Amino acid sequence: MKDSVRYNAIVIGTSAGGLRALATLLEELPENYRMPVIVVQHRLGNDRGKLLEEVLQQKCKIMVRQADEKENIMNACVYVAPPDYHLLVGDDRTFSLSADEKVNYARPSIDVLFETAAEVYRDKLVGIILTGANVDGQYGIEMVKRYRGLTIAHDPEEAEYPEMPKAAIASGSVDRILSLNEIKKFLLGQATL
Repeated sequence: MKDSVRYNAIVIGTSAGGLRALATLLEELPENYRMPVIVVQHRLGNDRGKLLEEVLQQKCKIMVRQADEKENIMNACVYVAPPDYHLLVGDDRTFSLSADEKVNYARPSIDVLFETAAEVYRDKLVGIILTGANVDGQYGIEMVKRYRGLTIAHDPEEAEYPEMPKAAIASGSVDRILSLNEIKKFLLGQATL
């Protein structure tokens, strides 16, 4: 896979240790970034506010917001799944929110986002699994790969919690295992394509 491929969307899944990793990846993205970045960060069910989005926005140039029901997915925005809802991508490239049962003990679930995004964006999707302490995202990364998207895992040697990237890698569906700085370099490279 070449960095010169023009992708149309990025999905990122993370859990424990994710705030620091996300800030590192997103802080330098330009405010006119040419595609959407859609994030599932596992959050506590009682986290009803938008603190995560506010903290990230303070560190980032690109707009960071909580995804909303039936919202059109636009470029130049980081969308974060709201607490206690699964985030899905519809065929018309709008978001849907679901309070269905937890998947891998998580709601929002990385697997749910990645599977629905892969069905829509197909080979123009980048799926990235970052630090985390469970296996959510393993099935999702398999789905991104099945639709010929690019799959990236945070290097477990560097990850604060290596279980999640290790599970993704164990699936056999990861194209690249990269450090945070290498992932950031890839994302910044996509800004100019």
